[in-house]
Amino acid sequence: MSQTQEAAPDRSRTYTWEDPGPTAAAVGVRSGAELLAAMASGELPPPPVMRTLGIEALVFEVGRAVFALDPSEMHYNPLGSVHGGVIATLLDSAAGCAVHSVLPAGVGYTSVDLSTKYLRPVTSSTGRVLAEGTVIARGSRTALAEARLTDERGKLLAHATSTCLLFPIDGSD
Repeated sequence: MSQTQEAAPDRSRTYTWEDPGPTAAAVGVRSGAELLAAMASGELPPPPVMRTLGIEALVFEVGRAVFALDPSEMHYNPLGSVHGGVIATLLDSAAGCAVHSVLPAGVGYTSVDLSTKYLRPVTSSTGRVLAEGTVIARGSRTALAEARLTDERGKLLAHATSTCLLFPIDGSD
């Protein structure tokens, strides 16, 4: 820092999260739609990453999930826009939960890939953004989903496709 620059005041943020154990214990025991509904109702806590990044779950339907984020400077990269990893996390969450919503009890998933296209910069002046994930196809071993990140006017900011590997789980972990 040069002598002519003054140090900006530090910013701080405090947040809390709930024990993720009860939610993890329900994976495999409940269907994906039941698990997501239990998180939406508050019966089960959301994953801690939601609070860490300030992501809000808005909609869980069979084959569809919608999340929201109010971008702020805590999400910024050095260029002064929301870090691509934050956007990828939103898109991955929307696509993954859309897939999870169509799975029966005893079937889990993990992302195999996430192909993300960033179309416009996102900053705090963009306002609230919405990530909507939908299932495109589901087979016995994989599922394909897409997610779209839009501003509140519907302008497309980023897009992703995700392949998810489906596998049996017993819920005992």
